Amino acid sequence: MDNHPQPPVYRDQDVRQGEIILRMRTRRVIFIAGLAGMVILALLSLILAHAGHHIVG
Repeated sequence: MDNHPQPPVYRDQDVRQGEIILRMRTRRVIFIAGLAGMVILALLSLILAHAGHHIVG
């Protein structure tokens, strides 16, 4: 006899997608600021890499 408990079985519809719930205004602002921050960081790193390439040679 196997005494190990069986893992739970979930339906496909229950585990298909995650959902971001941003009900509070503060959470929405933080989420949007994070997205904007990533874009700004990417652009800044490209600009600095391009500028550094011209300085070095």
